[in-house]
Amino acid sequence: MAAKKKNNDDFSARIAAQNRKARHNYFIEDTVECGMVLTGTEVKSLRSGRASIQEAYATEKDGELYLINANIPIYEGGNRFNHEPKRPRKLLLHRKELDKLLGMTTQKGYTLVPLHIHFNDRGIAKVAIGVGKGKQSHDKRDSIKDRDWKRDKARLMREKY
Repeated sequence: MAAKKKNNDDFSARIAAQNRKARHNYFIEDTVECGMVLTGTEVKSLRSGRASIQEAYATEKDGELYLINANIPIYEGGNRFNHEPKRPRKLLLHRKELDKLLGMTTQKGYTLVPLHIHFNDRGIAKVAIGVGKGKQSHDKRDSIKDRDWKRDKARLMREKY
């Protein structure tokens, strides 16, 4: 009897933090999964699911990528070696991926936005970074209108059949 292979795209059970406004405020054109350099208390705090990446962004500094302004709260069971909640965290990428992302962000209007932090199959914390171009208010209204129409259309089709 063969064991079922897990689908790597199913993060729903292992998401530690999610940026729900990212897809509302940006057109996400490309996504990359990268590792983070974390301390032990940060990992424990992430596992409790209290982190916030709503105001976070990624930026380049000295040829490396850092996650700025991500709030991972202090772990209550920690001691004097607890972490700083909003410290910059280094992101781990292959050089080719880093060069590709930085090349895209040099264009006007593009930024690196964290979409969610999750734990992979091996229990390692990963962050999904998206290359986003900012939406204007009329673009946001159009996407809301499309989403509402799809919901109403599904409701009508469900009632009809």
